[in-house]
Amino acid sequence: MGLSLEVDPPLTDALRDEVVALWTTVVNDGGAVGFVPPVVADDVRPTAEAALAAVADGTDRLVAGFEAGRLVALLFVADNGHRLKNHWRTLKRVMVAPGQQGKGYGGALMREATVVGRKMGLDALQVTVRGGTGTENFYARLGYREVGRVPDAIRVAPGDDREEIIMWLDLRRDR
Repeated sequence: MGLSLEVDPPLTDALRDEVVALWTTVVNDGGAVGFVPPVVADDVRPTAEAALAAVADGTDRLVAGFEAGRLVALLFVADNGHRLKNHWRTLKRVMVAPGQQGKGYGGALMREATVVGRKMGLDALQVTVRGGTGTENFYARLGYREVGRVPDAIRVAPGDDREEIIMWLDLRRDR
């Protein structure tokens, strides 16, 4: 059936529950989206609700991917909260359901974020990656370039500190 992308879908109670369920599943499958496994929905819900509140008030944008009407992918285009950084945004919580990975959904989600960024008149998009996951290669294939690494910025467990890799996409090209 394929993926259907929607920008800023209505934030119904059902969608909010789907966001929490997807986020929980992705974390427990090893996804680096703000938590370390194992988690339950109640662990994720406060963070998800805060992210959705920023979408509801218009500060952030949500790009959601649906397959057969079910949420299978999402990312947030997050405001940086500072007027001197208003010309770019950070992509947060980029995730695809484990059973749907390998179908090109992640790339489609990221390309839609690029469209959103350009429509917003942004100069660039940033995404950060937890070191040790290899996901920087995925973003590089989509045109993002590594612009920095912060050593030991992410503590996933005592004695297990990871780099935060900063990836950047210049949107001013092809304008």
